[in-house]
Amino acid sequence: MQHAVGSPLPQPHQPGGAPQHQPGYLGAPSGPVPPAPQHAPVPQHAPVPQGTDVTGHVPLPPGGPVGMPSVPPAPTVPDPTTTILAVLLIGPAGAGKTSVAKFWADHRRVPTAHVSLDDVREWVRSGFADPQSGWNDHSEAQYRLARRTCGFAARNFLANGISCILDDAIFPDRPAVGLGGWKRHVGPGLLPVVLLPGLEVVLERNAARSGNRRLADEEVARIHGRMAGWYGSGLPIIDNSQLDVPTTARVLDDVLARAIASPPKW
Repeated sequence: MQHAVGSPLPQPHQPGGAPQHQPGYLGAPSGPVPPAPQHAPVPQHAPVPQGTDVTGHVPLPPGGPVGMPSVPPAPTVPDPTTTILAVLLIGPAGAGKTSVAKFWADHRRVPTAHVSLDDVREWVRSGFADPQSGWNDHSEAQYRLARRTCGFAARNFLANGISCILDDAIFPDRPAVGLGGWKRHVGPGLLPVVLLPGLEVVLERNAARSGNRRLADEEVARIHGRMAGWYGSGLPIIDNSQLDVPTTARVLDDVLARAIASPPKW
């Protein structure tokens, strides 16, 4: 017998009229049949390789031992021998400022100039106001002029890629004409370092000097006593009493590396 398309096919019957079902069929529930639940379509994803764990739809790499966390690299210490710097070396007469500054400038790996305040002051020949003859308005005016000249030279060197180290005997109790003046003339990037050996060493070194660079012992002692005010100022201080010039220059590099990383407040 033929049936129309869409018509239900007749179910085969066992003897006695009971319908015959496929194995595993549990039977239809009695009463009204609830509607089938509606499910959202399942998105199709690329097949996940065997042996790979998944969470959600994100493939995870194969499992394995977790290594120890790596130690973070130590912060890079700036290299003051290859950095363009402006350094101000402070200290009393006989501290060795000029010798250390010259050696430091001579042995750097980048162009470096040395400017000494005393040298610039002595550019004035006729009418030179020698402080050893008495500190007065005339000698102080020449000091201020020399500082401005040194500051201009330092800025000019730095603008042309040349580092500069300046040396001066600055008193901590006169910042307006000393440290403050250098900051105005050169700029806030200037790195001041104090060179302060013991009094006995300063007196010995001063005795080896000649000309107007040599001071009376009483004057050297007075200047050295005033320089003690730098302790507690926050500026780095190098006691080079037992250090020769090359060793002091290496210590200066170490001090400058720390000053570059954490500039002193002055």
